[in-house]
Amino acid sequence: MGSDRAAIGIGLLGLGVVGSGVARILSEKAQVYERQIGCPLQLRRVLVRDITKARGFDIDPSLLTTNPADVLDDPEIQLVIEVIGGDEPAYTFLRAAMQAGKFAVTGNKEVMAKHGGELLRLARQHNVDLLYEASVGGGIPIIAPLKRDLLANDIMSVSAIINGTTNYILTAMSKRGVSFADALAEAQTLGFAEPDPTNDVEGIDAAYKLAILATLSFHVDVHPDDVYREGITKLGAPDFEYARELGYAIKLLALARRRDGAVELRVHPSLVPQDQLLARVDGVLNAVEIEGDLMSRVLFQGPGAGSLPTTSAVVADALDAAVSISNNVYWPHSFRREDGVKPLPIGEVRSRYYLRISVVDEPGVLARIAGRLAEARISIASVLQKEIEGTPEAEIVIMTHESREADLRKALAEIEERDNIARVEQVIRVRP
Repeated sequence: MGSDRAAIGIGLLGLGVVGSGVARILSEKAQVYERQIGCPLQLRRVLVRDITKARGFDIDPSLLTTNPADVLDDPEIQLVIEVIGGDEPAYTFLRAAMQAGKFAVTGNKEVMAKHGGELLRLARQHNVDLLYEASVGGGIPIIAPLKRDLLANDIMSVSAIINGTTNYILTAMSKRGVSFADALAEAQTLGFAEPDPTNDVEGIDAAYKLAILATLSFHVDVHPDDVYREGITKLGAPDFEYARELGYAIKLLALARRRDGAVELRVHPSLVPQDQLLARVDGVLNAVEIEGDLMSRVLFQGPGAGSLPTTSAVVADALDAAVSISNNVYWPHSFRREDGVKPLPIGEVRSRYYLRISVVDEPGVLARIAGRLAEARISIASVLQKEIEGTPEAEIVIMTHESREADLRKALAEIEERDNIARVEQVIRVRP
């Protein structure tokens, strides 16, 4: 592993949309990158499922293989780029690459969320690096700043819009009054959503990314199962209308923050005040807001859906790794871990809440609901009440002051069960 080599050999695992983009850019900008690094980058092998499949660009067929060993066991390959996606076999391939002394680059959020701590420790053991900028935020540079530029800070909170698909859907529902189903179909037509959108609309993708960000920010190993998660499928047109009337936007937020020796970890729809920067992050844009003890809030914003931003981040990591390989020098980043920091159960989270409740339109109903909330020590900040035309019902929208989640849930259950006069249609937390 030295600068006297004629070229740095690269093995590419996967030739889908992102993999094809990586291969094409490495070819088209080969001379630029050679000048930048000081030696050429040579794509030696590409692992694919089907060698005979037609490609959207010209690639030397002799580079293609269906045998992982052709990449992982080749001593002339010093850098492996994994863009297969999913947990397995990507996890096994990354382990094997680093155990063989190869640097690795991945954009795989699921692998990094589930196994990131283990893989980074393995990289240090073998004196190589694992770079994963593309795993969070597409084209937003956020992993590198957390590893280096913000290291002097104790990070207090992370608030992020980190799924371009859901942000596109919520923007369409809010700005154009489009239904959830129509907004989703639109996103699929434009290539922003997968044919099976479950990972996006149920918040699974955002939970993976929050686990990665929280692990870096708070120096604890966070697993996706530690993240409380709600998706966007239950949001309806009335919620966007009321939010706008009350001065809020609705966003799927990924939130992590320190509190009393624990860490809150949650992904769910949130009301965000319209005067805050995150409320104005629309379409497929992503944004990550970091708050540290030595600085005020810093916002990173950029495109979060689409192949080009991800490809850009993968290639940038590959160039970073190539510089280390070329110079035969690698400075590992800080990898400290804090003991005893645990995820905070969702019932212990404190938040303000938006409640939309359908009620029988008769005297005293609001007073009874307010009484139930008061019994649970939940204070009301404001109330809207509107008739539902053509029905004997009305709709009440309540904004609460900060309350404990478990207390709110107990009160809402009693409101529905005790008097048979109300139905809780929606509960949305307000951004802290």
